[in-house]
Amino acid sequence: MKVAVLRLGHRISRDKRISTHVALVARALGAYKILYSGEKDSGMEESVNNVVRQWGGKFRISYQKSWRHFLKTRKGRIVHLTVYGMPVQDMVNKIKREKKDILVIVGGEKVPWEIYELADYNISVTSQPHSEIAALSIFLDRFFGGQELKKTFPGGSIVVVPQEKGKKIVER
Repeated sequence: MKVAVLRLGHRISRDKRISTHVALVARALGAYKILYSGEKDSGMEESVNNVVRQWGGKFRISYQKSWRHFLKTRKGRIVHLTVYGMPVQDMVNKIKREKKDILVIVGGEKVPWEIYELADYNISVTSQPHSEIAALSIFLDRFFGGQELKKTFPGGSIVVVPQEKGKKIVER
């Protein structure tokens, strides 16, 4: 079962850091790739690719010009993270039991109603306004049951050595 993330409606002038952080959380917490729609942003793609080169793993980023076409032709389950969905704590085990690849959608701009219709699951982390980064973090942690926190990232040139105080980085 693989997890990918789709970031809807990226806007270069407004969302560069947010979309990059969505990608970093997706990578760190178990997704194998992120796709994004909206404005194509080679700078953001290069930032994410640089993290993968330095820190390791096989994470990928790609641009989807038409999220509609992509969603309509995709196999697996679509999980849309939204304030208006069903509680994550009530639904995550059902999603896992299906044992199908999933695409997690996080919004950027106003999410089109069509996303709510195309999604197999509209999932809420809380029924209050919150960050898409936080929602993705909580969903992935619940989905992977904390096992993603033990994930290793082979092939990188930087490795952090856990320390009680201070910082220790080993360069390969």
